[in-house]
Amino acid sequence: MAEVIVVGGGVGGMVAALLLARDGHDVRIHERLPRLGGKLAEHRRDGFTFSIGPSLLTLPGLFLDLGVPLDLLELDELCRYRFADGSTLATYRDPGRTAEAVDRLAPGEGRGWRAFHRWAERCLDASTRTFFAGPLSGPVVEPPFRPGGRPSGGPSGGPAGGRPGRPLPRPRPGDLLAVAPGRTLHGLACRFFRDPRLRQYAGRYATYAGSNPYRAPAALGCVPAIEHGDGGWYVRGGLPRLAEALAASLDKAGVEVRLETEITEILADAERVVGVRTAPGEVVRADIVIVNADAAALYGRLLPDRTRLRRIARLGLSSSAFLMLAAVEGRTEGLPHHSVVFSADYRREFGDIFERRRPPEDPTVYIGCPAVTDDTQAPPGAESWSMLVNVPAGDPARWPRPPEAYAELVLERLASRGHDLSGRLRFLDLLTPADLRDRYGAWGGAIYGGAYGGPFAPFRRPGNRGPRRGLYLVGGSVHPGGGLPLVAMGGRIVAALVRGDFPRSARHPGKAAR
Repeated sequence: MAEVIVVGGGVGGMVAALLLARDGHDVRIHERLPRLGGKLAEHRRDGFTFSIGPSLLTLPGLFLDLGVPLDLLELDELCRYRFADGSTLATYRDPGRTAEAVDRLAPGEGRGWRAFHRWAERCLDASTRTFFAGPLSGPVVEPPFRPGGRPSGGPSGGPAGGRPGRPLPRPRPGDLLAVAPGRTLHGLACRFFRDPRLRQYAGRYATYAGSNPYRAPAALGCVPAIEHGDGGWYVRGGLPRLAEALAASLDKAGVEVRLETEITEILADAERVVGVRTAPGEVVRADIVIVNADAAALYGRLLPDRTRLRRIARLGLSSSAFLMLAAVEGRTEGLPHHSVVFSADYRREFGDIFERRRPPEDPTVYIGCPAVTDDTQAPPGAESWSMLVNVPAGDPARWPRPPEAYAELVLERLASRGHDLSGRLRFLDLLTPADLRDRYGAWGGAIYGGAYGGPFAPFRRPGNRGPRRGLYLVGGSVHPGGGLPLVAMGGRIVAALVRGDFPRSARHPGKAAR
């Protein structure tokens, strides 16, 4: 079997490593940080725990099918949206219940929401046979789930846990039309909704990919089919427990993990990779190198390639995040686990982020309060609020006001819209795009690498095969995209590509040379 090195221990790299180790390959992960999990991380202080990465898990079957044990809790209320006029919309796993809530917000629009949801299901169905099943050249794995969000494999193996158990999916002639090619997400929202608040709600799904709803492809509108088909989930103890469970599975599978080990170069000749070089200068030979890092870091530093770097630059950067971690005194009556407080002018907000390159003056704020569901996340009688504002990737030193002053502006906006934390803050910790850049090597602190800037942007993202034999890419900056389900799908795709490219007779080149 082949010698495999995974550069970076994010979730996508962990999934690929686990599958390849179970295939019999000799797998080693090199991670620069002192832990695995990448952006699936948390911040702890004075008994408070804050998510500083993903806060909602969808499609948990992608991990359960790998045999990864998770203590899951399904959320009845997926999210509560508060609009600038003070009205609210609660969404639920049950599509019918959500449609009724839409009708209460905007009488007569429930029918439009049901049509929107049916479109999302058709888009998701087409995507499972194409986009989520392999590179753009064609499917290499079974769909990760069936229509309705149900995972397609089982805990003991199945397609998400190893090799395909059935023939690969065949794209259908209507699949391209099902994703509304050439239409933006905002254009899709206008097709189904008359009420501007519901158009704003639908546009929110662009932020799941760090993108602008007025430029992002309509295909991002398939997300409601996932959330309402399979639900939204919380991992007891916080979502980073998922990374810990994956790490335990890696250990059981025999994967060697080297923490606090930075890779500074990928070694290759004109045709294939031959290994990596660590920061101290150690050369580690390998047949296969899987890069679970930002694609810009790969082509800018690890294996310089100006042509590919220019292609990535033309995509433009996804948004970054300004995180406000608030230790809140007392309990907030009626606060859900997830809520979104919308701005008054969505188009202006995204103009600030992607055109004027500054934090929005009137931001939309996501609030995650896990203490609503899990009392281990805050001391008794208190709450931990993770508040996220979408901001441009780049150096916050160039912002019109410093991060501390911008945090005050955000708190003022929240207070004016029903979330006044005056006198309730024990402390407030901040994370800026600079922190994301320095911690994770993300280009400018961009969360998802390149933005989905244009209806055909998904087809322009870096692929999972690199320009040398044995080089592969996985993670949020490459196909199929960012977020826990998509990077897990990427890990499955990479494992399948390796299976096809490297037969079992692959040689062992030797573990290390100095």
